[in-house]
Amino acid sequence: MSYTDDEETMGIVYLVGSGPGDPGLLTLKAAQKIAEADVIVYDYLAGHNFVHKAKPDAELIYVGKSGKQHTVEQIDINQILVTKAREGKIVVRLKGGDPYVFGRGGEEAEELAVAGIPFEVVPGITSAIAAPAYAGIPVTHRDHASSVTFVTGHEDPSKEESAIDWSVLGRNTGTLVFLMGVKNIEFISRALISNGMAPSTPTALVRWGTTPSQITAKSDLANIAGECRRRGMSAPAVLIVGSVVSLRDTLSWYENKPLFGKRIVVTRSREQSRKMAEKISANGGEPILFPTIEIAAPSNYGPLDDAISRVSEFDWILFTSENGVERFFKRFFNLGKDIRELAGPRFGAIGPVTANAISSRGIKVDMLAKEFVAEGLLEVFEGEDLTGRRFLIPRAEKARDVLPDGLEKKGALVEVTPVYQTLRPSRTGVETIEKSFLDKSIDAVTFTSSSTVNHFMKMFEGADIKKLLEGTLIASIGPITSNTLTRHGLRASIEAREYTIDGLIKALMNYYGNAKKPL
Repeated sequence: MSYTDDEETMGIVYLVGSGPGDPGLLTLKAAQKIAEADVIVYDYLAGHNFVHKAKPDAELIYVGKSGKQHTVEQIDINQILVTKAREGKIVVRLKGGDPYVFGRGGEEAEELAVAGIPFEVVPGITSAIAAPAYAGIPVTHRDHASSVTFVTGHEDPSKEESAIDWSVLGRNTGTLVFLMGVKNIEFISRALISNGMAPSTPTALVRWGTTPSQITAKSDLANIAGECRRRGMSAPAVLIVGSVVSLRDTLSWYENKPLFGKRIVVTRSREQSRKMAEKISANGGEPILFPTIEIAAPSNYGPLDDAISRVSEFDWILFTSENGVERFFKRFFNLGKDIRELAGPRFGAIGPVTANAISSRGIKVDMLAKEFVAEGLLEVFEGEDLTGRRFLIPRAEKARDVLPDGLEKKGALVEVTPVYQTLRPSRTGVETIEKSFLDKSIDAVTFTSSSTVNHFMKMFEGADIKKLLEGTLIASIGPITSNTLTRHGLRASIEAREYTIDGLIKALMNYYGNAKKPL
């Protein structure tokens, strides 16, 4: 294809490799380019795990190819890249694995060069090494293989003759890694054996490598095709041939993770989901983000601003959540206040996460509830005469009154000031998640507060919620959340012993039978 020069402001195209599936394999530079892009043109193997890192107004163009299913033909992909760059935009061509390893990135770069479009290549981690590594198979090993050969298992069908020298591969004493070779696995096996490779050579096929959907089939070269048929293996997959495959029994690690293969719904707000999602991923699970709450400013800042103006008058400031801490201090400093004005009050917290949020501001936490609920703080004050003591409780607009009521019964003067409110998100994605529940493709759904439960129920209003969640594990962060589930006719299958995100993750790990790994 030829292009003519023009005087338009030119953009730039970044050919970015994403890694094969695990978001943790995305390089820092790749993540940076995705975040900066005006347009992201992405493939089947570089899906939602990576494009969710894009800025909200980025244009996302899916051009994925799965087997023979071509959403957009290659010639049209080339044209999209040129056209968008000529509009002066920063374009990321996001490809699964590495753009120059069987990814047609070289062809796309040639088209950009012909068109005079500036481009850069951001290498990725090819599935040829990542998938075997996640299956416990090192592609080289001093005792097994001093070389590794990458081979396409699916050559250009328009070629008159194969460019693969099977006679050389058959005599190869190193490791062979075939990409895109599932459909031709029987041919590959026969070709290697007929050219001198031992039928007993250890062989493995890794499907959806580096993701919680990873499946590994292991056999010998003569029988691997039959084993893959028996297990219904299909693309995308990587075929590894060589004695290094025998190390899998010793070196398998990813598939042994306690949450491996589990798809777990996270109902926290989007801004709070990241840490929990990372912990699920770190333990082998796949987090499905479905925010049922949105943290917003209070409907009226007046009571909070008034309390902040008198903050030195309080004897105690009690925080019941990390959100309360974050929102209180944000407003405190926005009003131009000085941290030294907090020298008078003492600070109390429900739970270590809330306490850490306070101490990260350089403020000592004087009291931490033994039980991470409102009743826990009341227990700490048990037996104390609080007559005339002034308490400030910055919290959500709607919350239980157990703490303020209990303090007032002890004679305290309590001011409850809303610092945030929880709303239902405007963009819910209910249809997508409902389909996953109905397909029984979700293993667990987690609830981290009563608000997440109430909003979840509201979002599925009219649905048969018991039928929808049938067979799905319901996990609760603690007894208050569990009681809210009960009020809605649901029962928490597991409840965290420690009412924190770490506690909830541990409960999931224990349930699925392996809590040996550290968080």
